[in-house]
Amino acid sequence: MKWKRITAAIISIICTVALTGCIAQRPTKQPQTVNPNDALIGISMPTKYLERWSRDGTNLEEKFRELGYHTTIQYADNSTDRQISQIQNMITQKVSALVIAPIDGTVLAPIVDQAYKQGIPVLAYDRLIEGTEGLGYYVSFDNQHVGELQGQFLVDALNLPNTSSTKHIELFGGSPDDPNAAKFFSGAWNKLKPYFESGALVSPSGKIPVSESDWKTIGILGWDSAKAQSEMQTRLNSFYNNNEALDAVLAPNDALALGISQALGGRGFKPGTGWPAITGQDADKANVKNLISGRQAMTVWKDTRALGDRAVKMVDQILRGQKVEISAGKEYDNGKKKVPTYLLEPKVVTKDNVQQTLIDSDFYTAEELGIK
Repeated sequence: MKWKRITAAIISIICTVALTGCIAQRPTKQPQTVNPNDALIGISMPTKYLERWSRDGTNLEEKFRELGYHTTIQYADNSTDRQISQIQNMITQKVSALVIAPIDGTVLAPIVDQAYKQGIPVLAYDRLIEGTEGLGYYVSFDNQHVGELQGQFLVDALNLPNTSSTKHIELFGGSPDDPNAAKFFSGAWNKLKPYFESGALVSPSGKIPVSESDWKTIGILGWDSAKAQSEMQTRLNSFYNNNEALDAVLAPNDALALGISQALGGRGFKPGTGWPAITGQDADKANVKNLISGRQAMTVWKDTRALGDRAVKMVDQILRGQKVEISAGKEYDNGKKKVPTYLLEPKVVTKDNVQQTLIDSDFYTAEELGIK
């Protein structure tokens, strides 16, 4: 009996050790609280030469520093290789977290995986990073809705549900390497496609995607204003030589809208007399001035201050071990996981509401926009 008791005790000890070992192998890592004064936040932005990204980067730095965090920020000049190298350097610096606005969301998976393996949380800022399980969170605006706002604006501006005449439109897509660009076009196309099918809308250039997924055929790489201007000049010279009317241009952002408006001005178009309704996005200063002067019909304003505030709050919640606020049911699938996401709502800005939206909110002053 004694040996039986000893044997049972030994077996019990072995089982306990084995069980303890099994439990220890389970993923029990909990978020650790980080003192902001001891934390360095890495911020990676696509370029400093677009007003939008320069403003975002500055805002993020200021907001993190207000909470006591240290920051290191890099602008990649729209070079994916440079962005990867800059993020690698931040990982080497042992940053506490990474906020990345990718140039090309399809190529950063390996570097994000590397950060994840080293325990560095990654937040994708405004553009999704695809193909990685290492991405922690995503914060952006509802980009499908951005396109819907642009498309619906043109439907209303041209009075398409009630018109009996055919309207001419030219379509432009965003940068083919930007995953958001697909969302912008999809949203706009949902609104415009029925009118192409009914014949109320036609594009004299014939540059219409054969399907929604074919939008890259009208994309402008790098969101390059000069390339958009050149493309618009080519279309005008090739398809508008007999005083054909041009009623609208779908431009997915302000950089492209600016190039398009410059091409129109060079061809002799004048605001108020045959100038087409041009869409945009970002509320860049030059484009808001174009709104006021009648050279652009609308822009979709994504208040990047609110985006930056939310990004900083999410990172702070991560590093403090708190529950991170997200938009329930709005996860984005990046091909490897459903990424917890927080989405903000964009707003339409026109000449008529510049004061209420951009000036009253202190996004711009009246003086900056040339308004006395």
